[in-house]
Amino acid sequence: MERSRLPNQGIRLSNPSTKRIGRTNRGGIMADRVWDKFLSEQDKAHVALGENKQVGFGEKPALLLIDLYRWVFGDRPQPILEATKEWPASCGLAAWDAIPPIQTVLQAARDAGIPVIHATGRDDDGLAGWSTGRQVYGNADRSPEALERRNRRNDIIDEVAPIDGEPVMRKDSPSAFWGTPLIGHLTAHSVDTIIAVGETTSGCVRASVLDGCTNRFRMIVVEEGVFDRHEAAHAINLFDMNQKYADVLPLADVLEYLGEVGAKRGTAV
Repeated sequence: MERSRLPNQGIRLSNPSTKRIGRTNRGGIMADRVWDKFLSEQDKAHVALGENKQVGFGEKPALLLIDLYRWVFGDRPQPILEATKEWPASCGLAAWDAIPPIQTVLQAARDAGIPVIHATGRDDDGLAGWSTGRQVYGNADRSPEALERRNRRNDIIDEVAPIDGEPVMRKDSPSAFWGTPLIGHLTAHSVDTIIAVGETTSGCVRASVLDGCTNRFRMIVVEEGVFDRHEAAHAINLFDMNQKYADVLPLADVLEYLGEVGAKRGTAV
């Protein structure tokens, strides 16, 4: 995809004027977006009235992997209604389907030499968490087997585990920013663009995207690299973030950008 550079505005898609409801595939035909089937004709007409400009890529990106822990994957791929019998917070097959694209963007980020940050939940340490007062998935089952699973719930899965030099933010709120040193770490690396993957689209991904936008980072969400328990929540939250707070982009666009970043830094392989 051809890109153009605008003064002081980083790297942008070659036609950055508006965000379209669909995207163009290689044949030049508008491809469907995941949220299209949830929009009414009035919704589509209203979106078409606006000039929703793209956020665009900056010059100094970082990759943020949000809550890729055992609690939402379980130990093996299963449909969600089966998986929740043992792992009540499971995202089912949607979680496992997202692993290959997340691995791909993770490797691209490492090859490009950009900061990679992982976020996961805090283990029980006596502090009140964000879900205080709510019935958290799986809390009612106090069997030894359930407690053993809970003890592993915040373990980042092996498929995308951190390597040396990649910090892990342990959070007790939906956002990866709240109560963690994430801002300081990003500032120290002069980051202006955050590429987000993880889960859930409607929960911790969205909360982190909103906080990132609030802190004036360019937020990029990899469409194939985020997932949720519910199809409608996933699709509509992607739509809403794309309208207001972030660019929701296909993996191919993000990989192309990271390739450019790596080439500029002389680290691409």
